Amino acid sequence: MKFQPDRTDAHSITGYGPGWISVGAEKITSSLVLGARGLRMPWPCARFEDLAPAHFAQLAELDAELIIFGSGARGRFAPAQWLQPLMLRRIGIETMDTPAACRTYNILAGEGRNVIAALLLEQPVQQG
Repeated sequence: MKFQPDRTDAHSITGYGPGWISVGAEKITSSLVLGARGLRMPWPCARFEDLAPAHFAQLAELDAELIIFGSGARGRFAPAQWLQPLMLRRIGIETMDTPAACRTYNILAGEGRNVIAALLLEQPVQQG
């Protein structure tokens, strides 16, 4: 049996590291929202501590079945009350560190799911 790669028009994350991801050949260093159906927009938060309820209300306005929230270098959860707009619209949300969110997004987008990744890209602290 010969396997063929799935063909998809979804944005694909082609690489990631501390404080960056690549979408195709482009390296991105600021937080963003990326959708399997072509959505790509900045997400104005540079650190987890910058997040506010409005960030999640913005996500609830998007047409998605699932939000993958990449919370930075480590897994951290937003307060439950901030997720209320998503719950009211019956949009699922999964929280994980950003590298895991990138991998999960690629799998779900490759399956044709209507998934959105909200990726927090925190810049590493410079020593010296």
